[in-house]
Amino acid sequence: MSDLFQTLTDKIKEKELKIVFPEGLDERILTAASRLAADGILTPILVGNPEEVQTKAKELNVILEGCEIYHPVQYDRMDELVQAFVERRKGKATEDDARKILLDENYFGTMLVFKGLAHGLVSGAAHSTADTVRPALQIIKTKEGVRKTSGVFIMVRGDEKYVFADCAINISPDSQDLAEIALESAKTADMFDIDPRVAMLSFSTNGSAKSPETEKVTDAVEIAKERAPHLTLDGEFQFDAAFVPSVAAKKAPESVIKGDANVFVFPSLEAGNIGYKIAQRLGNFEAVGPILQGLNAPVNDLSRGCNEEDVYKLALITAAQAI
Repeated sequence: MSDLFQTLTDKIKEKELKIVFPEGLDERILTAASRLAADGILTPILVGNPEEVQTKAKELNVILEGCEIYHPVQYDRMDELVQAFVERRKGKATEDDARKILLDENYFGTMLVFKGLAHGLVSGAAHSTADTVRPALQIIKTKEGVRKTSGVFIMVRGDEKYVFADCAINISPDSQDLAEIALESAKTADMFDIDPRVAMLSFSTNGSAKSPETEKVTDAVEIAKERAPHLTLDGEFQFDAAFVPSVAAKKAPESVIKGDANVFVFPSLEAGNIGYKIAQRLGNFEAVGPILQGLNAPVNDLSRGCNEEDVYKLALITAAQAI
């Protein structure tokens, strides 16, 4: 695990990246931000009343040198953010609406990212996933050609690294969604120095069962191959056929995946969420994430049960996504 994050640190150091933390009064955020600044990795932007943030930091014996603190009420470029928000929402918000909405720390922080005043955002220590993701979908939006954002976990155990997707966002993705998730997950794998070999999972291998559920996956495989013909990707696979060479040789002997997949795309959120937690709890893998992908700029969601180390690591991931 230390090697994984050392690789990310090496990539982002000296890039002069800024990551905004809307929850500037949270103890975990303050301590992680202090470490990030002290380590010279990136510049944290804390959102909140500067006096309250500094008072809280002093109580925690945390030094905020190298951090920036932005208060929506006092921000000198608020007029610029308001105008940009009105334009971005295309008639769904008046100027008065925008001024009220941008007092919300998540909306304010997301606008900083949208305007290029920060390179990414990390929130969720004290907010729900919806509170974190909704502003991103409304303002930053998904990349061209991507209809929906998705959430992946990097599963790490010793030298082993795998990508599991989508384990966080899309409940019942269709074929187009699954293809997009596969392509974005391959890009995420690259970021972690994983040479992507993508397996599209199902309860069937090579047509061993036929149903709307399996056909959804086989259609997704065709879409993904058409969009990224040079990517090593195949399916549909049962997990053992994607992961165990001897099983792959029997069930899918002609496939480019020889039981050596390292990116696993699950057919539903139900399967993905169960799958990563089984690997985490029974297989002793560490689950890093969820990492949101498919957005025009990186926004990532913490668990409300997170600790300082989780904040620190997700900030590194967010910064790496911004490069």
